[in-house]
Parts: sequence; structure tokens; C-alpha cells
Amino acid sequence: MTFASTSLPRHLVRGVIGFGSLIAAFALMPAIGPVSLLLLPVTLLAFRGCPTCWVIGLIEAISRGKLQRDCVDGQCKLTTAA
Repeated sequence: MTFASTSLPRHLVRGVIGFGSLIAAFALMPAIGPVSLLLLPVTLLAFRGCPTCWVIGLIEAISRGKLQRDCVDGQCKLTTAA
């Protein structure tokens, strides 16, 4: 299972939308009241569930194509791609 988007810019846009809507939901609370909490589902959709999943996906998107897993005789190791 991968948490990364198809590209790093797309993943970063998801992060901006997710963090922006999370901050806006609480920053707008004094102005428009509990209605601002309707932005929280946008946060969950952008993060695909949670901020931790988004961070894991960011790490995957950055390392995509740079790391390679080799398994021989039940022993697996992570190496840099050639």
C-alpha cells in the first residue's frame, strides 16, 4: 500500500489544502462559529485520513525511484537504486 500521490507537486498541493483547511476551520471559529468545522472533512479528504499518512506519503514521494528493496533467501535489504 502506498500513501504517496502520483507526483511530488500533487502531494504538496494536497498538503497545502489539508493544512489550510485545518487551520481555517479553527481560525474562522470566532467569526462564523461551529459552521467553520465543516472544513474538517476537506482536511480528511486531502490527507486521505490523517496528517501522519500524508507525511508518510511525502517521504514515499520523495524517495520514489531512489530506493530499491532486494530480497534473497528470505533476507531483504534496502539499497539505493543504480
